[in-house]
Amino acid sequence: MRIALTGSSGKLGTVAARELRAAGHDVIGIDVVGTRGPDFVQVDLTDYGQVVDALAAVNDRHDGFDAVVHLGAIPAPGIRSDVATFHNNMTATFNVFWAAVRLGIRRIVYASSETVLGLPFDVPPPYIPVDEEYPPRPESVYSLVKTLEERMAVELVRWHPDLSITGLRFSNVMVPEDYEAFPSYDADALQRKWNLWGYIDARDGAHAVERALEVAPPGFETYIIAAADTVMSRPNAELVAEVFPGVPLAREFGEHETLLSIDKARRLLGYDPQHSWRDEVR
Repeated sequence: MRIALTGSSGKLGTVAARELRAAGHDVIGIDVVGTRGPDFVQVDLTDYGQVVDALAAVNDRHDGFDAVVHLGAIPAPGIRSDVATFHNNMTATFNVFWAAVRLGIRRIVYASSETVLGLPFDVPPPYIPVDEEYPPRPESVYSLVKTLEERMAVELVRWHPDLSITGLRFSNVMVPEDYEAFPSYDADALQRKWNLWGYIDARDGAHAVERALEVAPPGFETYIIAAADTVMSRPNAELVAEVFPGVPLAREFGEHETLLSIDKARRLLGYDPQHSWRDEVR
């Protein structure tokens, strides 16, 4: 496919661009910052004119796209003010979705967020492992935007039944250089309780993007995308008993199995995470 990838200079976007190109796709990176080259176009995603123009055609770079992967955003709460986060992220996502629809691009994969599950779980989750079966519970302005983006996608596919939008609720994105810090988390179960001790290797995040591009049908679906394990060496039963006593257990789970359920992504996308911090840290 010829793919427009927003946020191509970001942590996940850099890896996704590399992995999608390695899989044979033609990827044009789109971001407000980046290195000039034949595979990159500098675009302010909050400017609709720039977005629709870049997705339509750019000189001799391309003459349109088969799909859009939208990863461009302020990537977490607390980086900028709440108002700046809302205005930037909501506007950027609307612009990208609307431009794609207007241009006839019918396949969109974008970064939703684990935060819609109720992070940082100061109010305990309804059950463990968490999954996509309960309504969003945003607890920050950043998460509120992610929730509104999901609702916008619901309406867009209703208006356009041939449109496919996939919201990937990525866990905390990591690269191998981050893993040396993981053993220190065992000393305090509260340090990483905010997302049930979850994470996602950026390479597996790129794999989820590719699977969604290849197999997602028309309509809108959300998927939790996490690693197959937790960030902890301590067993799950011990962690849950210490930090979330009384929270119902939805099913049995493995000693180090992710508590951000990836069962739906495995079943419907064929998502199969291959990377663990345990293979990088000895």
